[in-house]
Amino acid sequence: MTCSIVIAERHFTAVIKTASPFDRIPEVQRTARATLAAALPSLDAGPLGRTCTRWTRSTGSVLPMEIGCIVAKEFPAHGEIVCSELPAGRAVHFAMKGGFENLPRAWETLFHWLQEQKLSAAGINWEVYGASRDADLYALLA
Repeated sequence: MTCSIVIAERHFTAVIKTASPFDRIPEVQRTARATLAAALPSLDAGPLGRTCTRWTRSTGSVLPMEIGCIVAKEFPAHGEIVCSELPAGRAVHFAMKGGFENLPRAWETLFHWLQEQKLSAAGINWEVYGASRDADLYALLA
C-alpha cells in the first residue's frame, strides 16, 4: 500500500464534537456513535453515508475530534449533534486494510510519506470507514 495525492470532495457530516485522551479514544468513539445512531433518523440530513472521524492536531495528549457520518445536506443542530464537513482540496490519501487497531500505524505511514515528499499538512485529517473495518485516511495539504 502506498499514499497518493488526491482531490478530496467536500462532504457534509453529522458529528459530535469532542476531545479525548489517546487512551480513551475507543470508548469515546463508541459512546458518540451510540448517541449518533439514536438521533440520526430524526435529523433532516438526507440519506446517510459512511461513518467518519475528523481530527486536528493534538493538544498535549488530547485529540480534538468530530465523530460522525457523511450526510447528504446541511441540517440544524440537534442537541450535541451538529453539521460540519470533510473539506475539499488537495489531500494525501492512504487506504488502510484491516481493523481499527491498525490506525496508529497507518497514520504513521501517511505522515512519513508526507515528510519524504516534502509536503506540508494543513492540520485537518480525517478517516472514512468502510463496512469491512477498512478505512480511507486523508490529510489535507497546506
